[in-house]
Amino acid sequence: MFDIIGKRRWFFLLSGLVTIPGLIFILLTPISAGAAGLQFTIDYTGGTTWQLRFENPNVTADQVASVFKANGLQAIVVRQGDKFMDIKTDPIDLAEVAPTPTPIPTLPPSASASAGASASASAPSAGASPAPSASAGASGSPAPSGSASPPPPTGNTELPTTGKGGEMVKALEAALGPIAEQASLTTIGPVVSADLINQALILILVGSVGILLWITYRFQDVKFGVTALVALVHDVIVVVGIFAILGTFLRVEIDALFVTAMLTVIGFSVHDTIVVFDRIRENRARHAGEPFAEIVNHSILQTFARSIMTSFTVVLTLLALLLFGGSAIRNFVLALLIGIISGTYSSIFNASPLLVVWNNWEARRLGRTGSTRAPRTRRAAS
Repeated sequence: MFDIIGKRRWFFLLSGLVTIPGLIFILLTPISAGAAGLQFTIDYTGGTTWQLRFENPNVTADQVASVFKANGLQAIVVRQGDKFMDIKTDPIDLAEVAPTPTPIPTLPPSASASAGASASASAPSAGASPAPSASAGASGSPAPSGSASPPPPTGNTELPTTGKGGEMVKALEAALGPIAEQASLTTIGPVVSADLINQALILILVGSVGILLWITYRFQDVKFGVTALVALVHDVIVVVGIFAILGTFLRVEIDALFVTAMLTVIGFSVHDTIVVFDRIRENRARHAGEPFAEIVNHSILQTFARSIMTSFTVVLTLLALLLFGGSAIRNFVLALLIGIISGTYSSIFNASPLLVVWNNWEARRLGRTGSTRAPRTRRAAS
């Protein structure tokens, strides 16, 4: 029989090797002012995201960032594979962005004359209403001259032309050449981002406290609730820490879906832990008198296959989504995938061994307390 409890220090060491670097990179976030560690989308930080493509394919992200810095704006620029520059900078008020209105096509003089003649000819006939006849006349045959309506506006016409946005367009084009295309321009204020951060923290805190109280009540032992919460915190640190590392080196960002992923991971982690704890409670009553460590180890082995198979099916689904689901949900699926794997590991190799460690420490403490009280009682009797 494999002794998981006897090798618990190795499992604790493995958890430390994963969580400690993650914690370091998480702490780098405030220390480096966002240059390293967690990278948040403007949903949380507030600011402007701008996606631009220059006609010159050799323009680099550092060149774009230097232009923004020269104009008094701090910007993080990442070059994508499709030659677009993803720019994240200080807020630029969208009120200053004035897209060029779509021009109304004008008909050549010959077409206007024929349209007017057609409309006047059709007005007295058959007593038809003016609206349909005018519409029919306006959609008459094209002019003999063959002139066409002006083409619809391209992405260049949507670039800001006034205010700070217009100034940045002029500065970028003066330094780096014409801008070929603008994919998006979005600004979110700091008030909205602060509300999202507060809601995310409240959701995670309330969920964690509720889980602690429910497991403590369900198993009538606070040790079960606390160790389950410790395993839950382990999973949260693993996911957030890995995203901090990825954010530092690959600029992977945390968006609004990340909170949803974390709440899902919390629920799954606790679900797996409860399965093991419930078997421990059953075996503790069935094998009363046996060492607690052996009961826990036997319970883990009994639920091991179930936990692994359940998680494996979920991992297969998430891998399919990660590979074929598209970029919009990629970070969300990645967070779920890391959290499910970490939650399965912590439920088997962290939560239950921690329960044994706490139980042994409590037994030793009570034993020492009893041994110190007995001599005092005997001295008082004599």
